[in-house]
Amino acid sequence: MNADSTLRVAYFPDAYYEIDGVANTSRHFEAFARERGLPFLMVVAGPRNEVITSGSVTRVELERGPASFPLDRAHRYDLLFQRHRRWLTQIVREFDPDVIQITGPTDVGTLGAMISHKLHVPLAASWQTNLPLYARSRMARAVAFLPEAVAKPLADAAEHWSRRATIRFYQWPGLLFAPNPELVEALQNQTGKPCFLMSHSVDTGIFSPKFRDRRDGKFRIGYVGRLTPEKNVRWLAQLESELLARGHRDFELVVVGDGAEGPWLRQNMQRTEFMGVLTGEPLSRAFANMDVFAFPSHTETFGLVVLEALASGVPVVAAAAGGPKFTLQPGKTGFVAQDFADFAGGVEILLNEPARLSEMRAAAREYALSTSWGRIFEGMYRAYEKLLHPEVALAHGILGAVNF
Repeated sequence: MNADSTLRVAYFPDAYYEIDGVANTSRHFEAFARERGLPFLMVVAGPRNEVITSGSVTRVELERGPASFPLDRAHRYDLLFQRHRRWLTQIVREFDPDVIQITGPTDVGTLGAMISHKLHVPLAASWQTNLPLYARSRMARAVAFLPEAVAKPLADAAEHWSRRATIRFYQWPGLLFAPNPELVEALQNQTGKPCFLMSHSVDTGIFSPKFRDRRDGKFRIGYVGRLTPEKNVRWLAQLESELLARGHRDFELVVVGDGAEGPWLRQNMQRTEFMGVLTGEPLSRAFANMDVFAFPSHTETFGLVVLEALASGVPVVAAAAGGPKFTLQPGKTGFVAQDFADFAGGVEILLNEPARLSEMRAAAREYALSTSWGRIFEGMYRAYEKLLHPEVALAHGILGAVNF
């Protein structure tokens, strides 16, 4: 630890300017460090090579070049991103971090890991994206035209080899973070490394029922997120068909986001408004004007949009996979669906029972207000202390603190 006993953290997130949970968390972490006056180096992919200092925070932005290619419509990977290593290594050396934190095996994360190794700085990593399930979902959709006897083994193989490669990557850091208890246990068992629970919070001023300005009485079912195979968004079309088949007519769906599945959804949904990608106050209004948030994804490690919906006073019906099932309080702030029948049933309950919907709207908002970014990032610093100086952590009574 440095002489002033303040940990110096260099943070290499997968996303910063993009619209997703990792980028949102990264911006909040940077703001937390600035507000607390903590020495913090943020390294991100940006529009140009630039170093920006604001208070105790320095942000280094690195441009992706012609060798980059899209992972989806919002994210890219630069095969030659290591070209920045010499210049960035000098910046990191001068910053003199106690720990380097990465958020995944992307071009930015790999660069951070390489610099950690070069400078002999302890490395921490968080598991933010379920890459093996992404690989399975993408492969399954790509080979859907094949007989199931051929397609399923290919999807299985994609998940298996992606999992092996990802776990091997996560054996490199000395400390891990994961956004739900299931992943914490899995990572500890598969890597043999200590893993801490890193939850999420939400800005309850930006996401709030105060933005609700609807005047019509139709029941509005909403979705916010990428329209990609791993998000299982075809359940939304199936949900619309199922509700119509059950005789419901006084409802509508709104879909916020874009992606490869967008054209298919537009062709197969009758009463859905596609709003595209929204940010700022339009996004806040879109959330607040929903009656229920339908989230069918099977690949979420946390699902920050679930928390944004709750903060907006909107109960959630989510698939029982990954992080959302740990965020929701079943029967109080939403429903956790084991299969599609449960998914449609949960939405229908709220459509049929206005009094219960009103109670769950209030409970959703109350839960969101109980979360805190400050507590989450304070917990991360305690975890860094435990990694770097277990004797200091013991003296402060935090050696056993692993959840926050």
